[in-house]
Amino acid sequence: MLQQIAATAGRRRRTCGHAPVGIGALARDITQERVMMADCETAVTLARAQFAFTVMFHFMFPSFSIGLASYLAVIEGLWLKTGRLVYLGLFRFWLKIFAIVFAMGVVSGIVMSYQFGTNWAVFSDKAGSIIGPLMGYEVLTAFFLEAGFLGVMLFGMGRVGRRLHFTATVLVAIGTLISSFWIISANSWMHTPAGFAMNTAGQFVPVDWWRIVFNPSFPYRIVHTVLGAYLTTSLIVGAVGAWHLLREPAEVHARVMFSMAMWMVVIVGPLQALAGDTQGLNTLEHEPAKIMAMEGHYQSHTHGAPLYLFGVPDQQAGRLRYAIGLPKVSSRVLRHDANAPLAGLDTVPRKDWPPVPIVFWSFRVMVGLGLLMIALGAAGLVARARAKLWSWRWLHRFALAMGPSGTVAVLAGWTTTEVGRQPFTVYGLLRTTDSVSPLAAPAVAASLAAFAVVYFIVFGTGIWYLLKLMARTPQAGEIPPGADLEGPIRTAGITPAPAVIATTAGSAPHDL
Repeated sequence: MLQQIAATAGRRRRTCGHAPVGIGALARDITQERVMMADCETAVTLARAQFAFTVMFHFMFPSFSIGLASYLAVIEGLWLKTGRLVYLGLFRFWLKIFAIVFAMGVVSGIVMSYQFGTNWAVFSDKAGSIIGPLMGYEVLTAFFLEAGFLGVMLFGMGRVGRRLHFTATVLVAIGTLISSFWIISANSWMHTPAGFAMNTAGQFVPVDWWRIVFNPSFPYRIVHTVLGAYLTTSLIVGAVGAWHLLREPAEVHARVMFSMAMWMVVIVGPLQALAGDTQGLNTLEHEPAKIMAMEGHYQSHTHGAPLYLFGVPDQQAGRLRYAIGLPKVSSRVLRHDANAPLAGLDTVPRKDWPPVPIVFWSFRVMVGLGLLMIALGAAGLVARARAKLWSWRWLHRFALAMGPSGTVAVLAGWTTTEVGRQPFTVYGLLRTTDSVSPLAAPAVAASLAAFAVVYFIVFGTGIWYLLKLMARTPQAGEIPPGADLEGPIRTAGITPAPAVIATTAGSAPHDL
């Protein structure tokens, strides 16, 4: 018995950075040993909570900026093509918002990356040969591209030519997509590891980079993530347009942004549902325990599994209490056969069960909001067909209420994905308890508390300012007096004498 306790304690201590002790020392102080083991488990829980907290705050901003960058490229392109000042006004309105969102995303991302060294040093040591290069590619290909052209995009209007400025906007939008490509690739590899080998030190080493980058879950997850970002942006843009329409129904900028947003919702909403379904089928193949947790299937079903709409997962008892479900629908969705058998968590060792209550409910939050998004798109389509898009105030209130739903759905989906992978950091190969740094629970608790205070102050202020900017009425697009949008401004030291003379003489500004 003491040998078993010693072996368990040794493994736990190695996880928390202590050297294992002998049986004699353990026998002399069993109480102290149990306290240390409890402290180790608490430290792991707090480290997980800290990473979850920071990644949730971080992911709110890229999920908006990815779609917003593309939206800015579209409306600037429409301005250049049509010459309508309403598009220029919208571009200027959303450009300020994009700058703040982008900045907050960068800052929160830097903080998150430091935790790989502070809280997850063992994971970094074992998986760094694969995760490190993927993150490095993101910096080299995406961040440099964004940083190189972001200044032109933000401050170049009226200082560089129209085509160059539009090119900068497009390249920033492409940079956000490339960034999501590498980040999702690295994260997907943790779910469906491929193209690696284990060396004698127990580290993952690359063997085939094509298989690493394009691992089995990556194609499905990148599509689902990017569509989620576009849907999130369209819902926020639609909510802002609805807000201004409720205040002033004839406001032209609000009409344009609301109309564009409703088109995006009606198109992307069903596509996102389809993408989620295909990702679910891929997850069933590679991470079946996650699907079991999402569906609430503690028990196996040999002749068709029900789709549980609601229920109370009881992790300790291993059952779904007060279940309300549709018979055989889960088998129909996942196997395309109502009578197909589906395995439950009773076929998985209990130590490998994910936290079912969290996964079960976060999945339902995501799906429920997705259905409401599709309903909003359908309502907008009906309103457009009946020429009521600007007069149905209940539709505007519905769109306003749905403004944050994209962000909430993205966070719920991220929670489903990441918590469903537990208790592993690299699925099936590296457990979370074996990935943590040598930590003491009080130290992690103190840093978590500090993060919470700073994040809520800094990012809370940033979100408040964003809402304040969104509440302002968009202004008509204007060109700075004397700006030459057909070419770059003149270099310092050369006086544009003809322009000065023309302006002094009272000539009209540049005509669009």
